[in-house]
Amino acid sequence: MEDIPAVHEVEVQSFSIPWSEKAFEESLGYSHAIFLVAEWNGSIAGYAGMYQVFHEGDIINVAVAEKYRRMGVGKALMQGIISVAAERDIQDLTLEVRESNQAAIHLYSSFGFISAGIRKNFYEKPRENAVIMWKKDVK
Repeated sequence: MEDIPAVHEVEVQSFSIPWSEKAFEESLGYSHAIFLVAEWNGSIAGYAGMYQVFHEGDIINVAVAEKYRRMGVGKALMQGIISVAAERDIQDLTLEVRESNQAAIHLYSSFGFISAGIRKNFYEKPRENAVIMWKKDVK
């Protein structure tokens, strides 16, 4: 809970329609919610969130603070969330990503996620399609 203000700042830097601090507080209260933070020299460099539904994990957010981008933080967060998924016996992972976010798509692909379709006009500000990605057989 003490990390919420710093996580929220990363959220604001990363998304055009950011979650509120209250939304993070509420999500942390869900038994099926999993959140990881990445620290760099004592500062919150990024975070990842996932909801578990039986043997599936829905990665809801992966965000890295602007000054820590392209430094391996996103990769570390993905390694962490996949590791937690395996520990919790999650078999499949899914996520959505902006169609224009090629850096993120490349990162997710490097972890074995494959494109499974498009959600038309999923995002707002700006309106954009989402690429649906899945990673099957998490181990």
